[in-house]
Amino acid sequence: MSRRRKLSPEERALWDRVAASTQGYRPKKTDPAETEPFSAPQPKSKPQREALRGFNLGQHAKPSPTRFDLVPEPGEDLARQPVTMDRKAHKAMTRGKLKPEATLDLHGMTLAEAHPELIRFILNSQSHGRRLVLVITGKGKRSDDDGPIPRRVGVLRHQVPQWLRMMPLAPAVMQVSEAHLKHGGSGAYYVYLRRAR
Repeated sequence: MSRRRKLSPEERALWDRVAASTQGYRPKKTDPAETEPFSAPQPKSKPQREALRGFNLGQHAKPSPTRFDLVPEPGEDLARQPVTMDRKAHKAMTRGKLKPEATLDLHGMTLAEAHPELIRFILNSQSHGRRLVLVITGKGKRSDDDGPIPRRVGVLRHQVPQWLRMMPLAPAVMQVSEAHLKHGGSGAYYVYLRRAR
């Protein structure tokens, strides 16, 4: 064990100067009587807000120059479908050379009215041995679309091909194609039916 040696007066003076120039790691304990009495912090003054002016939702929005429908047109979607019927008959059908054996006009109907009517028409046509029928949906009315959710033009025109792919019509339908101009163009569909078993 080493013994501590005593500092000389010059070393002691030097040490005191160094110690005075530093700050302690722990603050010195102070007498509570010497401290200032506690005073509550003064609340900060809130800045005055300007009164809100009236506004309309979207008043500063720039109008969209064009409308974009990300869903393809039903005719484009149907044209990409594989041909499941006789190719010669399909070519004649799409050129308007085949005459539909029956026609269903869904103009002015709501979706709730049109769906059961379409089911009845397709199943009855198949049971009567018809092969080619025409379903007229119309192209739909253009109206002002000023809401945040865009409205599709021609709801029946978009919905009928989907209904024809679903039960109970899917087993009866062999091919769906957009009609030729003389039978209604994009506002009508040729529906080629399977033979009833």
